[in-house]
Amino acid sequence: MALSILPPVHPGEILREEYLVPLGMSAGALAKRLGVPRTRIERLVKEDTPVTTDTALRLARFFRTTPEFWMNMQTSYDLKVEAAAKKDDLDSIEELEPA
Repeated sequence: MALSILPPVHPGEILREEYLVPLGMSAGALAKRLGVPRTRIERLVKEDTPVTTDTALRLARFFRTTPEFWMNMQTSYDLKVEAAAKKDDLDSIEELEPA
């Protein structure tokens, strides 16, 4: 199994750096616009919590993206973090030989 050479990027970093900073918007202001608790978005942009399906739907609606955009970022992040944590275990699995 080949691991990516790029470090995992948390969706909260993308939200913060690519959306909130250019808009000059705070996490609290975004939370208010999304109708969610302020702490949900604050923890997300601090990279302390994952994007949930509910948050992905709301972010997609607000930013005119898709929920899959946000969920795929979260899935990619989770897979990279888990693959790194389980590298030795995964390396010990023998791959199926092609037929």
